[in-house]
Amino acid sequence: MKFASIRLIAADITSMVAFYELVTRQSAEWLSPQFAEIVTPGATLAIGSAETVALFMEGSAEPGVNRTAVLEFGVDDVDSEFTRLKGRVDVVIEPKLLPWGNRTVQFRDPEGTIISLFTPVTEAARARFGSR
Repeated sequence: MKFASIRLIAADITSMVAFYELVTRQSAEWLSPQFAEIVTPGATLAIGSAETVALFMEGSAEPGVNRTAVLEFGVDDVDSEFTRLKGRVDVVIEPKLLPWGNRTVQFRDPEGTIISLFTPVTEAARARFGSR
């Protein structure tokens, strides 16, 4: 089995796609007006409009209500990314070292999902991510 993507359901797909293009520095591929993908070297982020939910099962997903997921992106320098994004995103935590060895910053996307940018800084963290 191969993990393919994470899909977010958005009330305002245009704002969500623009936000993730800003954060990832990647252009989205719009497969339809209701669906776009941002392909990164490690994973694909799919974004579907709220109207796509009915294609599966009406009411099975709802924009803006998730408080359990954290989308994580590895970056070369979390502090420079924080400087670039500060004032343009809703910051949850400013850069800090976490107990498992990553220096991390967190903020929210336009629908409230937490986004974490991290740089492995300890030897153990760098070793763990070196093979991924």
